[in-house]
Amino acid sequence: MTPDDHAETAFEPPAEEVELARQIASAAPGQGKQAEAELYRRLAPRVRLYGRKHLRDDHAAADLAQHVLLMTIQKLRTGQLREPERVISFVFGMCRMVTMDLRRGQLRRERLLERYGADLTIADASVEPQLDQERLAGCLDRLPERERSVVLMTFYEDKQADEVAGLLKLTAGNVRVIRHRAISRLRDCVTGQRAPS
Repeated sequence: MTPDDHAETAFEPPAEEVELARQIASAAPGQGKQAEAELYRRLAPRVRLYGRKHLRDDHAAADLAQHVLLMTIQKLRTGQLREPERVISFVFGMCRMVTMDLRRGQLRRERLLERYGADLTIADASVEPQLDQERLAGCLDRLPERERSVVLMTFYEDKQADEVAGLLKLTAGNVRVIRHRAISRLRDCVTGQRAPS
């Protein structure tokens, strides 16, 4: 093999991947699943490696692989990738473009944080909203009997609408309406807007 022959073959994609790309491109809708899975299996490690090198994050690399390869398969399915033998070039061209978009987005977020970050208030995740248990119990006691039964069976006994309906001799739709009205009354009572009647 001469140096010129080597230069011509050095960038040829493996014949198996080109054949898989051709199968996907020529398959009837829904018929190329095995070829798609095999092409994904063959290219995903290389795309993830590209992502690790350029994004320096394993999760971002995995996202890149999924995004680029799904886009490639979609383009093959729809015939938008007219030359299936150039599938490898297409994949790594998409890797480059998606990586640049991700970097631009990251840079934009960093600039916004630098500019407006000092004005942001950080929410304290350790502070949970407090519910006045006594008030809720009082409001629940003031609900009509049927509404209270539906609420208790639904939220404390974890029963579905059809189970509650069977126990109370109602339809499941009626149980949902009763539950909706009861929750609305409880909300109004707990927030102090009005007491249930």
